[in-house]
Amino acid sequence: MTHRRDINASHARLTPDAVSEFLTILTSAENPLSGILTEVLNAAMLLERQHHLRADRHERTDERNGYANGYKDRTLKTRLGTIELSVPQVRESDEAFRPASLDAAMASETALHIALVEMYIQGVATRRVKNVLESLCGFKVSAMEVSRAAKQLDSVLDAWRERPLGVTPFVQLDALWCKVRHGGIVEEAAVLVAAGIQEDGKRSILGVSVALGEHEIHWRAFMEQLVQRGLTGVRMITSDDHAGLRAARKAIFGGVPWQRCQFHIQQNALAYVPRDAMKPEVTRDIKAILNAPDMHYALEALKQNVTKYKSIAPRLAAWMETAIPESLTVMQLPEGLRKRLRTSNGIERINQELRRRFKVIGSFVNDASCLRLASAILMEISDEWQLGKTYLNLREETTDRP
Repeated sequence: MTHRRDINASHARLTPDAVSEFLTILTSAENPLSGILTEVLNAAMLLERQHHLRADRHERTDERNGYANGYKDRTLKTRLGTIELSVPQVRESDEAFRPASLDAAMASETALHIALVEMYIQGVATRRVKNVLESLCGFKVSAMEVSRAAKQLDSVLDAWRERPLGVTPFVQLDALWCKVRHGGIVEEAAVLVAAGIQEDGKRSILGVSVALGEHEIHWRAFMEQLVQRGLTGVRMITSDDHAGLRAARKAIFGGVPWQRCQFHIQQNALAYVPRDAMKPEVTRDIKAILNAPDMHYALEALKQNVTKYKSIAPRLAAWMETAIPESLTVMQLPEGLRKRLRTSNGIERINQELRRRFKVIGSFVNDASCLRLASAILMEISDEWQLGKTYLNLREETTDRP
């Protein structure tokens, strides 16, 4: 990685060539964080050498404490894999030079990993990134330098959001809300997220977008982007029943079967129960329908419950008759696939992580800063999924299909 020696120590930021290689690292099959760790440590060590020499490159000053003397290759084994570092060297110095950031990495690789992830994922919080770098280097780093690094990260995140997609049999859609400043006023914004299960049975985050709301126009634009990027082969979509999402889904994926999230439908049912005392019984009855061994038994149980509640809870009975069949689409799949495809809980857990990170920020300064943080978190999660175990064995399921 020859570009390491081209980094300007006075700014300690990635050069355009470094950004290009950085992007290659992030999209490789290897753990993407190992490339980030290498870049950050090399940049931090260059900052330390500049601070030690008390002079910029080629600068003439009476305060200079020695001279730069090239680099020494160093291999460091971490939980992210083996990384190759270029340790800056000095000569004619009053005291020996040893980068404190290298010592920190060797002494507490776990702590450094956590700090590194926070540095890139919390890129919207300049103060937090400053604290990380200053703890590594032992001296001040300007907010402008941190802002430049965050902006350079945007090109990597943009490429990830725009990467080509392919055959993805099962798709999950969901959204969460966050606070964003628009014209000095804090308003609610929707973060739209799509996840999928690929042909190889592994999960992937397909896309993310920040919109003014969950209206049809926003969901439709989001889905159109997924299709334009090559999303194809969708056999079923799982989501909650939101009016805007439903309309957009019918417009873009009209012929694709829809599985209404069974977790949400159990929650929705409670709004139609006339008395609190009835809620436990209604919950048990609906679970019995959803856990039926096949479609025949599920529809028979539904019919019995509609009759049961018709006189004592007519609104509930009418709702069950139309809503619950929408959550039985998964019954058309082999039993081994149903458990993980009958709800959107997988993507809901992702949203919980986003909410946790968003809570630290409070309100975002603009949509771009919100999208940056969401993209970085989701890219990390998606990469972990791709490097992890198979989520669903679709090969066996394919052989069983008629």
